[in-house]
Amino acid sequence: MQITFLSFDGTSYTVDADEGMTAMEAAINNGIDGIEGDCGGNCNCATCHVFVDPKWSEQVGEASPMEEALLASRSDLAENSRLACQIDLVPELDGLVLQMPESQFI
Repeated sequence: MQITFLSFDGTSYTVDADEGMTAMEAAINNGIDGIEGDCGGNCNCATCHVFVDPKWSEQVGEASPMEEALLASRSDLAENSRLACQIDLVPELDGLVLQMPESQFI
């Protein structure tokens, strides 16, 4: 399956990912700048914050209460904010587009 990560400056990175991994793992495995994953995918740090492209919101689903609590600490929080470590890659998400906030490149 393929996932596209968009940098804040519009640079696009399309990567191959395996079903069952998370969007964060796909980014880390492919060296995508802007996704740190400091906690190793344990929903404990918010360094894999992404904005889900609106056309994918329904397929990705809503954040859990724990994820929402971490996201609430972000100054760049948006309605479509998610943590990439909490987006499990299933066949229905082939082609998913995620944008990374500028704050993760500083």
